Amino acid sequence: MNKLFIYTTLSFLTISFVFAQNKPAEAKYTIFLTGASFAASQNGWFELGCEAIGATPINRAVNGQAIADPANWMSGDTLYTRAELEKMDAFVIMQVHDRDVFNPIQLKEEYTDYKLPFDRNSYAAAYDYVIKKYLTDCYNLQFDPNSKYYGQKGGKPAVIILCTHWNDARPTYNNSIRKLSEKWGFPLVEFDKYIGFSKNQPHPVTKEPVSKLFADDTQTMNYTVHGFHPYTGQDQYIQRRMAATFADVLRKIFL
Repeated sequence: MNKLFIYTTLSFLTISFVFAQNKPAEAKYTIFLTGASFAASQNGWFELGCEAIGATPINRAVNGQAIADPANWMSGDTLYTRAELEKMDAFVIMQVHDRDVFNPIQLKEEYTDYKLPFDRNSYAAAYDYVIKKYLTDCYNLQFDPNSKYYGQKGGKPAVIILCTHWNDARPTYNNSIRKLSEKWGFPLVEFDKYIGFSKNQPHPVTKEPVSKLFADDTQTMNYTVHGFHPYTGQDQYIQRRMAATFADVLRKIFL
């Protein structure tokens, strides 16, 4: 056999093998996120966290929105499409205003009992609506002949993931989201616990909250000035630390 032919064939097979080995694997999961400025795509933690487990991110977070906004969009079936509902493996909520999102006094038995639209001061009620509406949407896929979950008891397994604020300077929200997580049995991304510093201990050099070192603006909480929005971008320390914390939770849920 012609030596040149053999060499060319082997070279082609080698190149093909190397290409196949380095070809990006098809994403196993799709993760959906709703939130506001701390979750919007310019931050980077969500996208990096999804990348770490080989998941496709769908980021619907918008600067300035409150939990009432996705609740209202869900009431009109516009937060996610029917196709996105079908393929998303987890629904992540990061609406972290320092408000009580647990208060049972505000809640209705059925999500259909709430008066719509929600105003922007609705927190516990809007959280409750979003949770119950998503659980219902997933459940009802068992009755949709066009769904892969058609005929499957319980419909699509609904995974909802809640998040704390990026640090511990918002105790009202952080404490109440933990209660909400416990109530429903939902996994919680504890950014505040694993971010690497605490509002209770100032920096030994600056004598100020450590969060100020990682933020480009500030906010006064309980008469103390804290860092507000962390520096954005996938190369930023806080974004990468948040991504690692988020990815760790995802790994505990998905193989």
